[in-house]
Amino acid sequence: MSGSQNIMKELVALVSLMFYFSVWLGFLELLKYLILADYQIAFIGISMALVGALVLAKVVLILEYVPFGAWVRSRAAWVDVALRTTLYAFGVFVVLLLEKALEGRHEYGGFVASLNAVFQHADIYHVWLNFICLSVALLSYNILSVVRKNLGKGRLLRMLLSPLPEEPIENNFISGDSK
Repeated sequence: MSGSQNIMKELVALVSLMFYFSVWLGFLELLKYLILADYQIAFIGISMALVGALVLAKVVLILEYVPFGAWVRSRAAWVDVALRTTLYAFGVFVVLLLEKALEGRHEYGGFVASLNAVFQHADIYHVWLNFICLSVALLSYNILSVVRKNLGKGRLLRMLLSPLPEEPIENNFISGDSK
């Protein structure tokens, strides 16, 4: 594969993953907008969501190349999903805390004081909200990655776009004949 084909492949992966995380972050921004609208507080954060989705997508693509070793490879797929999700989520939490601390460093007289204030101020709820939503996004991404590796590229999408296969009545869970 040539260098330009590698770059194109990486660019397509980045854009598709950015789109995936943009949907999650867009949903998060919509929730924030709707909650704050109830209090007549204007909120527009879509540009930050797009930048966040781009950064998150690039970090996840880089970390996909990090092998966890033979022990993890010899375990069930859920171990890899749990480990990757935990590590990615921890990184997200640290970045969110650092972001809030950097935003308030002038207001609180330094980085450490600002970081301390994040935990004592209402901003911590904002951090938790972002952390929970992004952790679920990362978990679902990691699960979908395992499904893609097992089914093959594009197979899950083809399955979802195909009609359901006919199922015999005797194997129907709803009829009570589950075997």
